[in-house]
Amino acid sequence: MTTIDKTADPAPGAPGHFSPWTSGAKTGVGRAHNTSAVISFTIGKGVLNEVYFPQMDIASIRECSFVIADGRDFFSDERTDARQRQWTAARGVPAFSIENSGIGNSYIIRKDILSDPLRNTVLQRIRFDPCRPDLQLYVFLTPHLHNSGWDNEAWTGEYKGMPMLFAACDGLSLALACTSGWERSSVGFIGASDGYTDLLQNKKLTRQYSYAGKGNVQLCAGPIGNNSIIAIGFGLRPEEAAHQARSSLLDDFDNIWQRYVREWKDWHQSMKKAIKGNTVKAKYLRESSAALRVSESRRYPGAIIASLSIPWGQSKGVNHGLGYHLVWPRDLVESAWGLLALGAEEDALRILNYLFTVQNADGKWSQNMWLDGRPCLDKIQMDQVALPLLLVHSCFRRKLIDRNTWQRYKAGILKAVSFILHYGPCTQEDRWEQQPGLSPFTLAAEIAALVAAAELLRHFGDKKMAKRCLSMADGWNAMIEMWTYVKGTATAKRCGADGYYIRINPSNSPAQDVKDHLLNIHHHLHDTGQMPVGDIVSVDALALVRFGLRRADDPRILSTIAVIDHELKKDLPAGPCWRRFTKDGYGEDEAGNPFQGVGIGRSWPLLTGERAHYEIAAGNIGKARKLFHTMEALSYNGLFPEQVWDAGDIPDKGLFKGRYTNSAMPLTWAQAEYIKLAVSLRHKKNIRHAARHGAALQ
Repeated sequence: MTTIDKTADPAPGAPGHFSPWTSGAKTGVGRAHNTSAVISFTIGKGVLNEVYFPQMDIASIRECSFVIADGRDFFSDERTDARQRQWTAARGVPAFSIENSGIGNSYIIRKDILSDPLRNTVLQRIRFDPCRPDLQLYVFLTPHLHNSGWDNEAWTGEYKGMPMLFAACDGLSLALACTSGWERSSVGFIGASDGYTDLLQNKKLTRQYSYAGKGNVQLCAGPIGNNSIIAIGFGLRPEEAAHQARSSLLDDFDNIWQRYVREWKDWHQSMKKAIKGNTVKAKYLRESSAALRVSESRRYPGAIIASLSIPWGQSKGVNHGLGYHLVWPRDLVESAWGLLALGAEEDALRILNYLFTVQNADGKWSQNMWLDGRPCLDKIQMDQVALPLLLVHSCFRRKLIDRNTWQRYKAGILKAVSFILHYGPCTQEDRWEQQPGLSPFTLAAEIAALVAAAELLRHFGDKKMAKRCLSMADGWNAMIEMWTYVKGTATAKRCGADGYYIRINPSNSPAQDVKDHLLNIHHHLHDTGQMPVGDIVSVDALALVRFGLRRADDPRILSTIAVIDHELKKDLPAGPCWRRFTKDGYGEDEAGNPFQGVGIGRSWPLLTGERAHYEIAAGNIGKARKLFHTMEALSYNGLFPEQVWDAGDIPDKGLFKGRYTNSAMPLTWAQAEYIKLAVSLRHKKNIRHAARHGAALQ
């Protein structure tokens, strides 16, 4: 029965130990390409990690993994005790095969993992090859329904005669089933009465509890047959979840696999014409475009989340454990530009539609938001008001915005323009979501957006507003150096530079006048120390070139680059990569411990891409190409991490110089940056938006 009997064999130890998420470094993200498919899933450390249901901002499990035990003295956890190999069904097809080999060749677990294109089910085909017959395989699953391990309940049961394990929380349910069934099963509270702890202590399941809840619960069953298929079905009710699981198991796994692969290949084939001849030779275009596609909501078309991950989730995770499965307008626009670069114009227009659907009444966009537009964090970041206007202009330049389209978006465009004119150029937070003031990146985005809006307004007949936009853009552009350029600082002397653009000016006073004022460098609720305003350096000044406001050979830009490279560049085995700014605190600490409020900001591969875009603007195509290949080498088989480790190796924490940290992977912004760079290199010019008003360029 799918109903709960809370009195039969209840598990002790409620509510159980705190159940964190898993590492933000995903080695795979997947979803069926079929438009009816809503399940998204992730892979990490050789196992199935978070599964998202019923939509992409709601994670429903922590992980589903296997342990091996012999009933006497052998116990092995495949996550930590096995060598892991992973590959995909084909290039850019996010169906995964994994081989986990136990230490000393004690066993091999082979898995094929995908989601059912027609059902709300994740499937794992398991082949277990032990070195001796007494080794047995057990499955355990940790539910985290509704984005939390807390307040879940679990029970053993059956559906139409098939044994299953269930979990539920606040109107969501899951059901775990297996083609081979199992001899024993149990549910319990983590660290107190769960099956994993029982197996670790006794090397077999000695306890069978029928109900656990509410709290941090776990499902466990075994032994599992050597050739089995595991199904995890999801639904709003237990019966629905069970139906999904059983239906998938009754289907033929090979047919499901072939359909999944075929639908992804058909999509890549539809993109082939746009890609062919439009990019340089690139290893990971299919992987990058698939990562963007997987990260787009089915329920809210055009909404691409920042990442299917929770950075440092194995500790606590950022954003109170919600991680990056939220929408940031900045990241979303970057993704749209990546899709436009590939010729995916319909995809970009869906994003534009979504952006104006979730735009606030006053014209701004929230700092980040749930898929339905509810704000999660709601600081004002002026670049996130400007960038959607630049996306409109990009679509206009591609003749995707006609007079009818303009009329639909006109009110939203005018609101965004008015918001910038009224509240700019200062921002509550810069693009790294931390400091208030005048930032070179935010200034560049705002000015370019006003120039772009002026062209649109003029084209569609509002010459008065267009003139106002250009006048403000010119005024702010003329002030950039006064607001953000300094000379004679300790950093300038140390780098042998005449001057440079600073990270941020917290006041409206000239930067030169406040360069010695001390500034607390924020990361959310924590500070990483004080420094003089004029000694805080950032990579952000290169946006002045990318957005067309300063020439690549401007002496002030060249001097700033020298300082950036001296202060922020890290030479890694694959090539150079850059940190974001002086005393960045967002990353593992010096010992490699997970970020928990303050640490050391590491190098970001997307900044290697941004630097390559600068080199293209400067005419240094050879340098840009080398940086492009560096960026490729900083990925994990085409998935680009938010950060890479740039210090000495710490093997026991899985940190190796030049490889991904436990922050976030893949980051959709970084995937898009790679795509744009491939296209820009092919055309030997940046395809990113630049201001096109002569008076703006200095």
